[in-house]
Amino acid sequence: MRTDERTLAYGGGWLDRAGAQRADPAWVAARLSDPESELLALWRDRCLVTADRSPVRRAAAEAAGLRAAADETVFLGLDAGRAVFAVDVSGRSEAEACELAGAAEAVDVRALVGGLGAAEAAAQAYAKGLLHWHRGQRFCGGCGAVTVARDGGHTRSCTGAGCGRLLFPRIEPAVIVLVEAPGEPERCLLARHRGAGEDSWSTLAGFVEIGESLEDAVRRELAEEAGVAVVDVTYQGSQAWPFPAGLMVGFRATAVSEEVRVDGVELLEARWFTRADLRERIAAGRPLGRVDSIDHRLLHDWLAAG
Repeated sequence: MRTDERTLAYGGGWLDRAGAQRADPAWVAARLSDPESELLALWRDRCLVTADRSPVRRAAAEAAGLRAAADETVFLGLDAGRAVFAVDVSGRSEAEACELAGAAEAVDVRALVGGLGAAEAAAQAYAKGLLHWHRGQRFCGGCGAVTVARDGGHTRSCTGAGCGRLLFPRIEPAVIVLVEAPGEPERCLLARHRGAGEDSWSTLAGFVEIGESLEDAVRRELAEEAGVAVVDVTYQGSQAWPFPAGLMVGFRATAVSEEVRVDGVELLEARWFTRADLRERIAAGRPLGRVDSIDHRLLHDWLAAG
């Protein structure tokens, strides 16, 4: 099975986003008033969780106070016909937010993802990214007027006279690449990034710039940061990356030569690893990438291929 046919962390969401219905304010209001609807509560990009670290889900019928205190409420989608909303209580203290939601604490989704099902992790990531975007788009970038939410929270509209600009959630695409050596023995290129631990190695990644295809971004990032030219850039899979609202697109590529020249800014060093090297690291208790990151999948796929 190919990587792009498998579910990565923060993917596999089950919600029907109801793109046509959410454009109707009356329909959204009716769903929010439905006592069977559910609310996910977040505080400053963190999930509000119970004592056993389960994300808080409150039925609308029992969460009037939470709804009233929300800085923003957005429609996420339908789960078997039941509407699911996310509410942002970032304007309150953490203690107040927890009391309103019936939560024990606020926790980053990365600390939870290993214990969540794929669908729940996807919903929390979706809610986090959408609410983060709302907090940063209170004013129009064109005229400076206040913006208001529309379409169940999936659009904001400028209220300025003669402007009326529509703002849509921003997604920040990035590429992440497993680079293979051009000859024998089979090896992959891993790098140590600035700020990483002394023995912390990972695949190479970077943001896509305006005017680039994803493949162009792969070639540019590798050339800029590692001095490596590559061919055979091949798509492997993609991953929602809610930090705060990214999209990680995974590739595999082959280096033209084994020469590596790190930039000394983003990367401190880079070197080639054999599969035996990676197996030794695993045996020594050094994981290959974070369990919630696509680089974990890229590395383990490459290891398994040998």
